[in-house]
Amino acid sequence: MSETTAEIVLFDGFDELDAIGPYEVFENAADLGADLETRLVTLEGDDDIVAASHGLGVESQGTLGKPDLLVVPGGGWTGEGGVRAVVEDGSLPDAVDERYTAGATVASVCTGAMILSEAGLLEGRPAATHPVAVDDLAGTDATVVDERVVDDGDVLSAGGVTSGIDLALWIVEREFGEDVADAVGERMAHERRGEVFG
Repeated sequence: MSETTAEIVLFDGFDELDAIGPYEVFENAADLGADLETRLVTLEGDDDIVAASHGLGVESQGTLGKPDLLVVPGGGWTGEGGVRAVVEDGSLPDAVDERYTAGATVASVCTGAMILSEAGLLEGRPAATHPVAVDDLAGTDATVVDERVVDDGDVLSAGGVTSGIDLALWIVEREFGEDVADAVGERMAHERRGEVFG
């Protein structure tokens, strides 16, 4: 068993890169020596094919468990599906709150911050989100900051879609060291942008 477990929770209408970017970072980190196991999961269970925002069908690898790190992607805040539907339904925000209360570190990418807000995790905390949701997030108890990656200890957030890669690389650096994160960035031909806020 790996020392650290990470789960990226999928839902209908999630943005592909919000989930797959961090997944690839974490898988590369594990390949380069990080003691990390990563799964794509849903609330519903094994073998679900989840329809992402741009039409890609992604097969989940299991049911949301009790990870050390839970990553919540965004996607679809301005329409009727995606994050908007998830927030209105309430099941995923409740599940996120349960994992956080049980000790998980929780991170959001893009408009996934709206799910964290609904879960009550951003009250009085700095947070980033995609520009389309900045005004809505500012209307909550969160303190919106214009940054790519925000680290507030056990709750992290990232701004627009590609910032999820920077978020994941920062988590790898924080948990497994700068050398591993740099090696992952080099393997993925990705240069991190901006400073981490927090």
